[in-house]
Amino acid sequence: MTRARIVPESERAPALNVGGFMIHVLVSAEDTGGNEIFYQYGPEGKGPGPHFHAWDESFYVLRGELHCGVGSQETVALPGTLIHVPGNTTHWFRFGPGGGALLAITSKGNASRMFTAFDKGIAWDRPDRSALIALAAQYGQTIVTG
Repeated sequence: MTRARIVPESERAPALNVGGFMIHVLVSAEDTGGNEIFYQYGPEGKGPGPHFHAWDESFYVLRGELHCGVGSQETVALPGTLIHVPGNTTHWFRFGPGGGALLAITSKGNASRMFTAFDKGIAWDRPDRSALIALAAQYGQTIVTG
């Protein structure tokens, strides 16, 4: 069941560390009945490598440059740019010089649980790639290797 949510910054849940960039879960599938919304930020060079999952994902760049790829397209997205990634499409991004921030919206409600598992289950100072791949797979995400 969905419920109304007003989330002032002072009441935002602590950020999750996912590979050196930070993710705040603003609303989860439990709140909305499907879509999830995240505020993500990080330093230059941080971001997820190539991967895909069944859910759609959209990014709206708020600050900095976002170097990203969606399928065979690559771009440097500036503030105000929207990037939509259909489900099962390989994609990646990295924050550019000076770092950056974005708003992300996903469908089907699996990302918040996965991000929480990444924050709790991976030692990001010395990540075990095979453990990361296995953990991602538990939540329906495939990390592209090779």
